Amino acid sequence: GFASTARLLKKKVAFPGALGSEFTHKLQFTGATTPIPTYQLVDVEGKILDKDNEPKVSKEEAQRIYKLILTLSVMDQVLYEAQRQGRISFYMTSFGEEAIIGSAAALDPQDTVFGQYREAGVLLYRGFGLENFMNQCFSNALDLGKGRQMPVHYGSKEHRFHTISSPLATQLPQAAGAAYAIRRSRSNKCVICYFGEGAASEGDFHASLNMAATLDCPIIFYCRNNGYAISTPSVEQYKGDGIASRGIGYGIDTIRVDGNDLWGVYAATRRARELAVTHSKPVLIEAMTYRVGHHSTSDDSLAYRPKKEIEDWSRHDNPIMRMRRWLTRKGWWNDDDDTAAKREAREAVLSAFSKAEAVKKPAISNLFSDVYDTLPANLQDQKQEVMDLVAKYPDYYRIHDFAKE
Repeated sequence: GFASTARLLKKKVAFPGALGSEFTHKLQFTGATTPIPTYQLVDVEGKILDKDNEPKVSKEEAQRIYKLILTLSVMDQVLYEAQRQGRISFYMTSFGEEAIIGSAAALDPQDTVFGQYREAGVLLYRGFGLENFMNQCFSNALDLGKGRQMPVHYGSKEHRFHTISSPLATQLPQAAGAAYAIRRSRSNKCVICYFGEGAASEGDFHASLNMAATLDCPIIFYCRNNGYAISTPSVEQYKGDGIASRGIGYGIDTIRVDGNDLWGVYAATRRARELAVTHSKPVLIEAMTYRVGHHSTSDDSLAYRPKKEIEDWSRHDNPIMRMRRWLTRKGWWNDDDDTAAKREAREAVLSAFSKAEAVKKPAISNLFSDVYDTLPANLQDQKQEVMDLVAKYPDYYRIHDFAKE
């Protein structure tokens, strides 16, 4: 009798809402489980820990990636200081999160990217030139967005990088929809969608993961968990096991990775892309990192975290230093190389900066273009009113600072 009862209890439920469950005679609630491990390929000393997944990249490619990291760091420093000097209106740095470039290296150039705020490194890897970054931050006449966006809100059709928007998490459902379109087109490509752990507190995050899972969308959800969102420590944001546990809850293949380990990020993203494209399914990557810089130039992070904590992270677990140590261990880099690369990066950034700052603002008529095929009568009237006004008071409106019509 007992044996037959035990067999009965081991049967899986027939209810359509949870077909993988089994019956049990124990009345118990399921609480916290063992935390999901964090994959690390290269440690803080630059040593390879997982030889099976050691990156098979050439010396030239590895050096190129490291130089891009240095360039990103220099660009962040220059533009951050420029905002403090009042030369641009706003900026956000990637200090402490530069290893995200590893994810870009693992993608196909034709994969579609939806970014949030700190994906400049992804664009840099894809060939978005320094002049494009500078033109966008100065909102000048050469800006691809024609000066209509805040600085750091990059976008590039050529590089398949959708324009960043300020509201949190809006890119997540858009990315899921784009991935569904790719699935229907059978194009052997995927979407990658970047967001922070703060964005994962928005409803759009949950809707997007559920949509992608139920529709078998080829998408990589890449969460940069940098510990603080805009200004809220993660311990005050959620009680569960980070963001990775939520992916499992939605039936999505999930991995947590050391987000300061560029090659760990590269390996995880490469495997995730293989799963997404080959099996047409979503994958979630939670990259654990630390935001060294302020959230933005509108933020003072010392109001919610100690200065020593920032300094300790910068000193002991710096993605740039970890990459350099790996290169040095390989015999592919030395102090002279580092000095020369930093000098070249600074010269290139400052050159692009100076050129962009000298370019005039977009023509005023751009206020009214690119929305309607034919401008409606009410906007034609408004445009004429604006043009008459600036013609009447050219000095007040500094008309000579703008490109000619």
